[in-house]
Amino acid sequence: MPSQFLTVALEAAKNAEDIITAYYTGDTMKVELKDDETPVTLADRGAEKAIRETIKQAFPDHGFLGEEYGIEKGDSPYVWIIDPIDATKNYIRKIPIFGTQIALMKDDELILGVSNAPLLNELLYAEAGKGAFWNGEPITVSSVTQPEDAMVCHGGLKWFVENGTFPGIYNLINDVARTRGFGDFYMYHLVASGRADAVVEAAISVWDIAAITVIVREAGGKVTDIHGQPITKETNSLVATNGILHDVVLRYFNSP
Repeated sequence: MPSQFLTVALEAAKNAEDIITAYYTGDTMKVELKDDETPVTLADRGAEKAIRETIKQAFPDHGFLGEEYGIEKGDSPYVWIIDPIDATKNYIRKIPIFGTQIALMKDDELILGVSNAPLLNELLYAEAGKGAFWNGEPITVSSVTQPEDAMVCHGGLKWFVENGTFPGIYNLINDVARTRGFGDFYMYHLVASGRADAVVEAAISVWDIAAITVIVREAGGKVTDIHGQPITKETNSLVATNGILHDVVLRYFNSP
């Protein structure tokens, strides 16, 4: 049985979905640039407000960390981490690979994740210790053991160049069976459900990956930063795998 935390998170994701899909199909796709030169829409802001309001009704003392509205401190050890539309650039260009990310952290430990991709009809969610689910059905990672048999997904290649890890991703791409740069949350859907075997990203924020970290772990996989360190609010790179391949992938980026 889902906890109250998960029940509320799923309700919040649905409320956000209603706003996001209404803007997507309507004529009000107004786009602005934030201070960091990334785009934001009315849907991003409206969806995050709806998520926060839904959660506050159930847990008024909880805190928040969201992409659009930042930090809101609470009076409890629980903090909700929100990305209302992961892949806003896809959303703006009418590419249907975008999704809402909602995670719950307690005392710096991620304990819940919801990732909803409404136009793909993929709702993934997980709670620590309870397994991972796709549209209500249990999911597990793949059992691939060798890089030459693996499908690996990656984030934007320019970020590997900028942080000096391009040789690692170049060599990994050359050694595995197949690579795709799906980008954003969707790569992690693929790993959690066994459709891909690993993901590497060189530039992320915690709201991009908090929810899928819980989901991949609960599906039997492993998630760290690119150097093998645990996920924190300051994490800015990611490796997520089926677990079996994790150390192998990390070696491409951490060779002596």
